[in-house]
Amino acid sequence: MKKLNYQDVSIIQKKTGYNGFFSINQYTLQHGLFGGGQSRELTRVCFERGHAVGVIAYDPWQDNIVLLEQFRIGAFVNMNEQINNEMDPSQSPWLLEIIAGIVEPGESQIEVAHREAEEEAGLKLLALEAIGDFYCSPGGTSETIQLYCACVNSEGAGGIHGLDEEGEDIQVRVVSFADAVQLLENGHLNNASAMIAMQWLMLHQEMLRDKWQNLIL
Repeated sequence: MKKLNYQDVSIIQKKTGYNGFFSINQYTLQHGLFGGGQSRELTRVCFERGHAVGVIAYDPWQDNIVLLEQFRIGAFVNMNEQINNEMDPSQSPWLLEIIAGIVEPGESQIEVAHREAEEEAGLKLLALEAIGDFYCSPGGTSETIQLYCACVNSEGAGGIHGLDEEGEDIQVRVVSFADAVQLLENGHLNNASAMIAMQWLMLHQEMLRDKWQNLIL
């Protein structure tokens, strides 16, 4: 069976349907087939907005995690579509999340991690451990997210943060590691970045506590 790669795709035409904060492009293409030969001409639409960084902020001394709570239009639209169906009244478009932000031109992923931690949570990152990167939904978007676990001091963390010019209204919440595990198991951490980062932290918590315990606050 043939192994396929990037060179086995031929772009026949690209059309831009929208170009603003993000782009929506339509591609006409052909690609190689596992059994040999080429596919017929296919049309695929791709949502393109660049790439992002996510950071789960962990305090190894207090065994706390710093989470963010903010309104998300995608969650609201999804719930609004279900309004006439049976929907759990406790559902909310204010989601619990980890620190995250878009990589701006000329910025490194680590620079984004530090910038967003300050803007969204008022936190200084003392150390970073790379978790990995993943495609958000590769059937329809090119976006990837690089995840990190950050060492932070959670003492005094909390309050309302975010940039006024971006319309951000972010409630910062400090929860114990045990409570964060319960939030995950109960379905209250229900976005991909938070779920992946939290599951990674559950596997590596003891390693990080050993590694970071002697850092200077």
